[in-house]
Amino acid sequence: MSAGFYDYVRGRSDAVPPGYAEAGLKVYRYLVYLGASQMIESHFPALREALDDAQWRFLIEDFVRKSAWTSNYYADLVEEFRAYLARESA
Repeated sequence: MSAGFYDYVRGRSDAVPPGYAEAGLKVYRYLVYLGASQMIESHFPALREALDDAQWRFLIEDFVRKSAWTSNYYADLVEEFRAYLARESA
């Protein structure tokens, strides 16, 4: 997979890389958001409850875009999310 693919699905870029269809990339982007959202919500239920839907979506999209998360496993997101919160609150 190319850097352009990863940048697109993480919301860092809206440029569709060569060889990919925008519709397919939008599905990947949504699946990344959904997986991150579900994993984070399961570990931080009070945070989810405190935010309305728009705030939650902004938080998760911002996290996915800015994080240094490189693992293929959503379970590894928890520590990276904590680090993201620490960086963003500083």
